[in-house]
Amino acid sequence: MKGALLDQVAPLLHEAAERAILPRFRQLARHEIEEKSPGELVTVADREAEAIIAERLERLLPGSRAIGEEACAADPSLLDSLAHGTVWLIDPLDGTANFAAGESAFAVMVALLRDGTVEAGWMFQPVTGRLARAELGSGAWLDGRRIEGTEALPERLRGSMGRFMPDSLRLAVSARLTAGATLLPGLMSAGVEYPAIGAGERDFAFYWRTLAWDHAAGALFLNEAGGRAARLDGSAFVPTSDANGILVARTPAIWDAARALIGDI
Repeated sequence: MKGALLDQVAPLLHEAAERAILPRFRQLARHEIEEKSPGELVTVADREAEAIIAERLERLLPGSRAIGEEACAADPSLLDSLAHGTVWLIDPLDGTANFAAGESAFAVMVALLRDGTVEAGWMFQPVTGRLARAELGSGAWLDGRRIEGTEALPERLRGSMGRFMPDSLRLAVSARLTAGATLLPGLMSAGVEYPAIGAGERDFAFYWRTLAWDHAAGALFLNEAGGRAARLDGSAFVPTSDANGILVARTPAIWDAARALIGDI
């Protein structure tokens, strides 16, 4: 991927945030928030940001097509084409529940896929301005600084578990993890959590639901940063798969330690 193109995506995310998201932060009217499925919110900001980003990205790379989370909510069959051609995968507002509640932990995320392979990813947090980006085979950057992992294993792991896990499984996994790790509250936004892990603010996260737009950019970022994002069986995260479970960690050694704690599922 050409560096010039890589550098042009972040300003588009910033523009969408400035136009569609930040003016509504803590200003949403009741009618601008909907429940699109049980426990899943969508706002007018999600839809407007997605429209802005999709149009800009398709213009940036002629011949590409944009597939966004809200478009997929209306037409799930769009996901069937992720493995073909050049695709911009968009999560216009990751952490919508936080946004709607007036909390700042939300992000705008984009991943570039070619024939199903994630070649680049961006995660932008509009309130703090934190930007994480990665390019396949070229590395990962957080706020302009290249991130490189270390093999140091902390005395006690610190991490979280995502939502959407069956209650019985959540209880069992939580009990195993707390035997050797400190469980922190989940941030309810993968676009905030992945960069926090890359920055060393957390060690790991275990997600059960693995929607493509939630994890494509983040998994690439951590893998390029010297960490590890993989299915529990050690296989790579593939956006075109609807399998459950992905463990992400700041280093491979932390991944191994957290995986041992999680045990059989």
